[in-house]
Amino acid sequence: MSYPNSNNPYGFGPFLEWRENCDFYAEDPFVQKAVQVFTGDRAAAVDAAARAISRKVSFRWRKMAETIAWPDKRPWVMHYDGHGNRIDRIVRPHETEVMEQEVFGEALFSAKTDPWERFIKMYLIYQNGEACISCPVTCTEGLVAVLARFADTPEIQAILTHCKEGRDGRFGIGAQYLSEIQGGSDVRANLLEARLENGQWRLYGTKFFCSATHADYAMVTAKPKGSEKVGLFVMPSWLPGDKAREKRNGFTIDRIKWKMGTSELPTAEMTFNGALAYPVGPLDRGLANMVAIVLTYSRLTVGLSGAASMMRAWREAARYCDFREAFGLSIGRMPMVVGQLKTIEKAAKRTLAGAFRLHGEILALPGGLARETDARESEDLKRRRFRVRELIMLQKMATSFDAPDVLRLAMSLFGGHGVMEDFSSLPRLYRDAAVNELWEGPRNVLLAQVHRDLLGAAAWYAPERFAADILAGGPEDLVTALCREIVEILSGTDLFEMSPAAVEACARWDRFCHRLYHAYQDVAMAMVAAQA
Repeated sequence: MSYPNSNNPYGFGPFLEWRENCDFYAEDPFVQKAVQVFTGDRAAAVDAAARAISRKVSFRWRKMAETIAWPDKRPWVMHYDGHGNRIDRIVRPHETEVMEQEVFGEALFSAKTDPWERFIKMYLIYQNGEACISCPVTCTEGLVAVLARFADTPEIQAILTHCKEGRDGRFGIGAQYLSEIQGGSDVRANLLEARLENGQWRLYGTKFFCSATHADYAMVTAKPKGSEKVGLFVMPSWLPGDKAREKRNGFTIDRIKWKMGTSELPTAEMTFNGALAYPVGPLDRGLANMVAIVLTYSRLTVGLSGAASMMRAWREAARYCDFREAFGLSIGRMPMVVGQLKTIEKAAKRTLAGAFRLHGEILALPGGLARETDARESEDLKRRRFRVRELIMLQKMATSFDAPDVLRLAMSLFGGHGVMEDFSSLPRLYRDAAVNELWEGPRNVLLAQVHRDLLGAAAWYAPERFAADILAGGPEDLVTALCREIVEILSGTDLFEMSPAAVEACARWDRFCHRLYHAYQDVAMAMVAAQA
């Protein structure tokens, strides 16, 4: 019975106490098993590294991430100082700067940091959402990877060392500036101009979406004067001695974007007026190196951050449903809720398992993602590299689509509290996930690229063999069906002819790719489930 009580005693104490004391890694037996399954003889060291950083991520950094998420903490740009000097200072909360220094102080990209330890640390860090950390971390990872391959001058070597090993106790932070107002994914349409002046390359023009604008260095795409080829450059935000004086390196930050998600991250419109930059690799291979290395790492991060946000959403929704009562029983015992929780759990676990499996396949490649272009490789290794490249795009496409759906469902289990920004992190994670779906190639671009790649490789890697290889270990009937369907689609209507048949073929390809990658994830999830 329920009688009136003007002093309503209801509260969320038990749930909040659990949440305040929840250690992300210690309370996640699934990820612990994934470490055992996928990291081989590194498992003990990876587990220890995860437990150590989880105590920072779950408590100190979690609270910082929650603090800086408030609207009044959003970054802004101070264009001039009190003496009329153009400084374009990115003003961020103190907590952001402290957390950033502590996270980068983990030396994630140092030669001393094991790749699997870096992977698990990044997964746990991403459970706090963007927080002005996720984007700079992955941009720095891509910058380090491409510079490590092309560090052929003292200037580039100094930048690489700053980002990998630090300098004076602080680590360099990277960004990437590709998009221009006429288009983001169509990098070939870039108009930013690189001019060779007195033996130095200078950049002129505008960029329209420049995230991590506070970074020390940026990978920038630009066309050398008189060329249609896109070159790749690394640009310092300040030249030596100028950072303390707040004198930017020949560019202005015109305005900060007002985004629905990743709002703690400064994303800006910029104008370059003679910014000094250093060419990275052959100028006629700039676009290829940007996509194959820098963007590839960013796409991997979208997949991993999706897994992180979904796992956190499942953990908190499940515990809340155990706590919350309605109509005389825990809502976690209601069949409808049980089914929804199972949907969230499966999506989260399959995404995380798939991310582990894909990362393992990358590490198994000689040289990883950044192989030597002139290296002679066997047909088997050539096919393995191709599979990994396509899987990275499929992961980004599928995971960035799944994450908002899963987070939205998790929010619904909190009822009206699900959309309250001061009740839980889920609304913020949901907004971040919506933005992540658009970064580094939206769904339609990736689907079209995978289709083109498979057609182009068909002479030496039959599509049905590609599907069978990535689904090895899966249910035989499912593998057979997917192999048959991929052949049907790729031998059918051209996706780029404007006709009703092409529209239907595109929709079928969209559905198929999603099912294909889910099947890959499900094989990985079964591998974890089989672990004793």
